[in-house]
Amino acid sequence: MKLSSCFVLGTDTGVGKTVVTALMTKTLLKGGLRVVPFKPVATGAVLAPVFNGQSPSHIFEDTVFLSKVSGVSPEDISLYQLPKPLSPHLAAAAESVRIDTSEIKKKFLALSRRCQAVVVEGVGGALVPLNQDEFLIDLTVLLDIPVVIVARPGLGTLNHTLLTVNACEHRGLHIAGLIINQYPEKPDEAERTNPTELENLTGLPILGKVPIIRGLSVEKVREGELENHLNSLDLAGARPPGFNHHRALTADKNYVWHPFTPMLEYLAEKPHPLMIVKGKGNYLIDNEDNHYLDGVSSLWVNVHGHRQKELDQAVTSQLSKIAHSTMLGLTNEPASLLAEELVNIAPGPLTRVFYSDSGSTAVEIGLKVAFQYWQQAGYPKKKEFVSFTNAYHGDTIGAVSVGGMELFHSKFEPLLFKSHLMPSAYCYRCPRGLAYPACRFDCLKPLEELFEKRSSKIAAVVLEPKVQAAAGILVQPPGYLRKLADLCERHRVLLILDEVATGFGRTGKMFACQHEGIEPDILILAKGITGGYLPLAATLFKEFIYQAFLGRFEELKTFFHGHTYTGNPLACAASLANLKLFREKDVMGSVEKKAAKLKELLEPLQGIEWVGDVRQLGFMVGIELVKDKGSKEPFEAGERMGRRVILKARERGVIIRPLGDVVVLMPPLSISEEELANLVEATKWALVKVGEGC
Repeated sequence: MKLSSCFVLGTDTGVGKTVVTALMTKTLLKGGLRVVPFKPVATGAVLAPVFNGQSPSHIFEDTVFLSKVSGVSPEDISLYQLPKPLSPHLAAAAESVRIDTSEIKKKFLALSRRCQAVVVEGVGGALVPLNQDEFLIDLTVLLDIPVVIVARPGLGTLNHTLLTVNACEHRGLHIAGLIINQYPEKPDEAERTNPTELENLTGLPILGKVPIIRGLSVEKVREGELENHLNSLDLAGARPPGFNHHRALTADKNYVWHPFTPMLEYLAEKPHPLMIVKGKGNYLIDNEDNHYLDGVSSLWVNVHGHRQKELDQAVTSQLSKIAHSTMLGLTNEPASLLAEELVNIAPGPLTRVFYSDSGSTAVEIGLKVAFQYWQQAGYPKKKEFVSFTNAYHGDTIGAVSVGGMELFHSKFEPLLFKSHLMPSAYCYRCPRGLAYPACRFDCLKPLEELFEKRSSKIAAVVLEPKVQAAAGILVQPPGYLRKLADLCERHRVLLILDEVATGFGRTGKMFACQHEGIEPDILILAKGITGGYLPLAATLFKEFIYQAFLGRFEELKTFFHGHTYTGNPLACAASLANLKLFREKDVMGSVEKKAAKLKELLEPLQGIEWVGDVRQLGFMVGIELVKDKGSKEPFEAGERMGRRVILKARERGVIIRPLGDVVVLMPPLSISEEELANLVEATKWALVKVGEGC
């Protein structure tokens, strides 16, 4: 029988955690596995009698008992041995020590390297204080292993067990199951029915019902008293959460079609494609327990790190109420409150929020509303849209119609509506050979000329403000966005700003348009809106647009558009918690400081021979690779330089992503300065190694 490490947590003190820990240890040892019991904190001791003239010493009976059962030395079993029978934080204070959970984790990891499983025994219940700042459940979260909850069979167990289960679920812990300890030979009605009730109420399996073991002693362990009860404990359900990784990789190869991925190339990856199974903080963890710094925020969505406590709690709390209900003619609390929050932080007087589930769908909504608005406002000729070369607004038909990336969009041209495609601000490769600021925004002249001729027919301009992200982090020069917005206002053209990638702090401002004080008519939000937890998007509108849709049903002014998961309560709850963290942790204040540090770290990359341009705004970085720095000649597509660099960076524990031959860095806003340095250093190392042909 194979069991990953687990944490034996009790509903209270005295429920028999040590007996269960011993049983689990003996079961696994009997199965031929190397197992260590670990009781990091032991409180309450007896004094051993004077022997051979030596002073009396404290004996921690549980620790000695586990040592005898397992053959492991007491020093390896308990890190903190505190004589007084008090709460751990008080027993520690009496010895003038402080229980350090980081030291416990170090010990746990050291034990894990020596064996196949560590059975960790808690102390007291889930909310027993370990020190002035942390409870036992905080240690459980820190170790990040499955939990087995030990409960009594009789009266009171429903309350105590449900409270413990609820506490674990709110912290995002995986509960493998429940063990009923001290189960009598002749149970009364409560003892007989409670295990079934616990299964019904919690949805968790009962892994075993351990009988009362009277007068338990090391001698009886030797005589087989514990072994007589091994069959009472079914550990099959106690395996850790997750899946059969080998089977999953095979299924991925046989059945999954990945987005934006050349599948022949992907399937050829050796030994197999990277499979992420967990995340913690700013790191991703694969099926072999390798840790990688998440250098692209899991495709630009993660904000505060993975497994962020407040976001975990927000989702699990909402899940305990309802996961989803429709917003067609109904509402829900999280969606309503989030709309208020978004309006409050929005750039300018954006007063109405329409929800969807991705950046593409949010763009579709913006386009359709802009079109319908002019029809209902008395300007039926205003049906055309303006977009820009290198633009990416998503993959639905409307979003592709206003896109400008030949590679992604050319094959679908017959399906698209026509838009006016204007030159973008690609300063590194200016098609007119000009340089900022002497260019005086020459790239906007075609837009000015178009407006002079056709503004009476143009409904809206669609733009990614300040940075065209998917194009390779093309940063618009200062003043460009302001001039474009002024042109739209002068010619009465709606301005739609797509902040799917740039919103929620990525550029150093909450929204990129705030760098130049722009107030769009329509604002598109997605990606970081939930902190990277769940799919959600929002399209925000100024009030005059919304008012044009008000009317009696028969007037047909209604916006007939919607999605099944519009305003999903789980996603909206995550978003509310995300925005709360922005406020409480002064995220934007720290981003400004770290973005300046990032700029400093990036400077040496300019000296690498095949790095043509390094572009940065806030936490958005694009490193463009070229074959010849002087002529800016690109590499041949078949050389796959960008991909080779990001694969090389994985060897240094960093995940980044290429956009062609532009290497993109876009870490979570929670990244530390030390981690930023590691990210840039690993990228630099990979650039040099690939350039050298390694």
